[in-house]
Amino acid sequence: MDEQFGSTDKPTEASSGISCSRIGVMTYLALQFPVLDQAACKRLSEVIDQCLQEREKRIVVDLASLRTLNSIGLGAILDAVERIIREGGWLKVANVSTHIRDILDITGVSDYVATLNPPEEKSTSVVLPGAMLEKHRLGDRLIARGLITEAQLDNALELQSRSGKRLGQILVEQNWITENDLLPVLAQQLQVPYLKLNPHLYDPAIINNIDKHKATQLCVFPLFKIRDLLLIATPSPLSIPVNDEIEDHTGCKIKAILASRKDVLETINEAYSGHQNDFGLELFDGADDDFEVVENIAPDDYAQIDEMAEGSPVINMVNSVIQRAIRDGASDIHIEPTKSKSRIRLRIDGVLYEFTTLNLDLHASIVSRLKVMANLDIAERRLPQDGRIQVHTRGNQVDLRFSSLPGLFGEKTVLRVLDKNQALLDLNKLGMLERNLEAYKRLLSKSFGLILATGPTGSGKTTSLYAALNYLNSMEKNIVTIEEPVEYQMDIINQNEVKGNIGLTFAAILKHVLRQDPDIIMVGEIRDRETAEIAVQAALTGHLVLSTLHTNHAIGAISRMIDMGVEPYLLSSALIGVLGQRLVRTVCPSCKTSYVASPEILQRYGWGDRNGMRLVQGRGCEACYDSGYKGRIGIHEVLEADARLQDLITANPSRDELEQYMRDSAYISLFDDGLERVASGLTTIEEVSRVVNV
Repeated sequence: MDEQFGSTDKPTEASSGISCSRIGVMTYLALQFPVLDQAACKRLSEVIDQCLQEREKRIVVDLASLRTLNSIGLGAILDAVERIIREGGWLKVANVSTHIRDILDITGVSDYVATLNPPEEKSTSVVLPGAMLEKHRLGDRLIARGLITEAQLDNALELQSRSGKRLGQILVEQNWITENDLLPVLAQQLQVPYLKLNPHLYDPAIINNIDKHKATQLCVFPLFKIRDLLLIATPSPLSIPVNDEIEDHTGCKIKAILASRKDVLETINEAYSGHQNDFGLELFDGADDDFEVVENIAPDDYAQIDEMAEGSPVINMVNSVIQRAIRDGASDIHIEPTKSKSRIRLRIDGVLYEFTTLNLDLHASIVSRLKVMANLDIAERRLPQDGRIQVHTRGNQVDLRFSSLPGLFGEKTVLRVLDKNQALLDLNKLGMLERNLEAYKRLLSKSFGLILATGPTGSGKTTSLYAALNYLNSMEKNIVTIEEPVEYQMDIINQNEVKGNIGLTFAAILKHVLRQDPDIIMVGEIRDRETAEIAVQAALTGHLVLSTLHTNHAIGAISRMIDMGVEPYLLSSALIGVLGQRLVRTVCPSCKTSYVASPEILQRYGWGDRNGMRLVQGRGCEACYDSGYKGRIGIHEVLEADARLQDLITANPSRDELEQYMRDSAYISLFDDGLERVASGLTTIEEVSRVVNV
């Protein structure tokens, strides 16, 4: 069915939101809207009617602009296909994204509409049954695919004869196979499609065709409604009683698609939370058995906590969200009240993704529950509050930093997830290129001096300093840290926390630390003149001082320290080096594709001698939240203070003079370091440009 096409013809006409062109014998309709709503479908119908009136019966619809397909759009495509076929023509679609291709497949629309140049990568969300040439038992199919052994099948059949359970259930319970491996094979056996649910594979506008209580009771989830056909996801697609009850309840014909019970229940919870006026919490079954909140002992006045916050649904929901965030590697959990609902978002790889929405009535109870966990005053809702929560899950203890801020519709709450087990506390695992790692180790080998880590918030500065302390840590050295707050606890190292409310500032603690006979001092952040001056004096008097500074580039640290009031002649003697860094997202391995770089790109980025060079990008898939990126790596620049730079600092240099020094010294910048990661197939030029702001 695939066809190649191309044309140099200019558009012959345009309708609102649709560009029309002639490509040989075909009429090419390029949609210009992100979704096929009622108005867009009406415009598409009008344009197709005009094409048919002009006897243009071979029509290609370009779906490149569509983010997704809903039930209305699917029905409009089928209507158009039927009208064109009656006139003796055909309709095809082009530039179909992976998840739109999945929607066409599971709804069966792809049986009537051919796709030009379909996506190359195999779907990770949909498995179609295909033709069943021979009927094999489930166990034989699993053996043929190498998923289980004959011995395991024999044992499972014996257990089945004693227990009466289904064979697949026994194999999963015995951990001989995972449910994700089992269900696609079972779908082939049952001759039904298999679907791994995600937010892009259902139409939110039609979920109220089945109320949440019945959806939960029957474990079914409505996906799309095309005319009088309702597609549902269910772990029991051949259950006649369930299908009959849904038909009676909705008045629609039913097409059942296989999905795991866990996926169905989780999707019911996420989807209905923004559509119902009841609690929306009964589907939070609570966190896994290995999840435990390390409760603080609360004062007596906490005994009057809101009744709703005491209820297990809220507790289960809070625990489940925290565990989900830890499992997905989120760095922050945002709980935000709006005018009509409470939104929960997770920051993963530096980008926020919506996790779920809840009724606004629940927001105050959720915040109250978190305040109790953080040992804070639940009655105080007018002022910001900060605290700490500890949870134990998967054998690890994870710290959560709590922060609340009163807003127009309630308290906005953010939890910073501090999972020591996810932290890169090994200097050799920071992802530095060899030249930068060697330079950083040279700086750390000095017995005294000031080392600064620079970059914006969330660029990994503190992690780099922790890795440095871990590298330097030994019984022979007295290492002291001053932090706000202490993020990761480390053995042997003496860690101190800033408490501004009682006057225990960075500068105040630093003065006293110098009387504690330290060898190495880590100052969480240099924020003011007093802290900067004391840190410089400490570096000049025989201490190795490590700290962070908010500047865009390593060389900018010099100007910032002088602007704070540090004397240039003191800074030139104290500063031994600056580490600049950013975090860039890496291309998702599940949907990575490659392409040949154009001559313009090769010339622009200094790769002129690499003809045919291939670069990578991600198409977007379920594993990466359709972003094309998954995980992050650091890009770095290391500035070592040589004699020439020290002389330059003494003269209180301008920014232009510092930049000229960088050019003369053939300095390898953050962007240059990022381009090397692009060339090695780890990330993209667009991502490096976004992060470095060039």
